[in-house]
Amino acid sequence: MQAAPVRATAIPSFTDALRAVESLLMGSGQRTARRNAWTSVLEDRRRAKDRVEAERVLERTAAPRL
Repeated sequence: MQAAPVRATAIPSFTDALRAVESLLMGSGQRTARRNAWTSVLEDRRRAKDRVEAERVLERTAAPRL
């Protein structure tokens, strides 16, 4: 009985494949990707500010009145 042949080339991992795809996609569209990322950051900040404001309003309305 013979042993199975050993591959000389390593099979790329899923992470390596994702990095390859990312490099292809980001090469020409890096400016758009950065703009989209910054827009997301600004939107997250706005939502956080709105959430804090809503919490303050709820705390004021839920406070027991004496």
